[in-house]
Amino acid sequence: MSIDLCAAQVLRADPDRFRAAMAAPLPGRGALLVLGAFNLEVARAPWVTQEPLIAQMRLQWWRDAVEEIYTGKPPRAHEVVTPLAEVIQSHDLPRALFERIIDARVGDIAREAPASREAVWRYLEQTGGALTTLGAGVLGASEAEAATLGALGTVQAAARLVEALPALQAAGAKPLPESDAPEDQVSQLALEAQDRLADLRTGAHWPVRKALRPALLAGSEAEAILTAARNAPAAALAGDGAVRSEFRKRFTRLRLAATGRF
Repeated sequence: MSIDLCAAQVLRADPDRFRAAMAAPLPGRGALLVLGAFNLEVARAPWVTQEPLIAQMRLQWWRDAVEEIYTGKPPRAHEVVTPLAEVIQSHDLPRALFERIIDARVGDIAREAPASREAVWRYLEQTGGALTTLGAGVLGASEAEAATLGALGTVQAAARLVEALPALQAAGAKPLPESDAPEDQVSQLALEAQDRLADLRTGAHWPVRKALRPALLAGSEAEAILTAARNAPAAALAGDGAVRSEFRKRFTRLRLAATGRF
């Protein structure tokens, strides 16, 4: 089955997201895995080739596939596209969010630094934030709840970006603006992310409702990552941040699942 192939893909490339999806009730589990597989396909499109034109063609292929789903055409015979069409139709997911995820990855092709921190936050909102909003949608979130989870997903995406900095830099990417020293950029991003999280914790949908928590479990350690990066940005850039044991990861996931807080 295509969902099984999606599950295998997510387990291999993003085990934290796989575990998060498996914590969802059965009706939403497969949908979260399909969304995760879609995200992986699009996210890696700019990185599987050194040829910008080929990378652009890969993203255009996904843009066309999404358009065909929403215009009622038969979905392409592809291990992710076929179940994605079923998920979109079953949960009435908004087309704009898929397009934002694809469009955001176009910027990855050039490997150019963003012009400002505002541009970094737009990227995080269009990638991790949009994906989390879609996950909230398949789990039955209201419009207001989905907006809150999208904002939380954006904060978690900031933590993921911090963790990925050494690998991104090794690949020739420039994920942060070059206007300030790299350490200052990292600490400022971490501080802004923590400020956003503090604001969200005062909102009407905090703690997160139990049924929606699986949409956030993959990023349950976001605050610990951000705190470490704020306090020791040079270590984050070097890949020498605090090493978290599997026990610690499991504990933070369980805490979020039980309390709706991270």
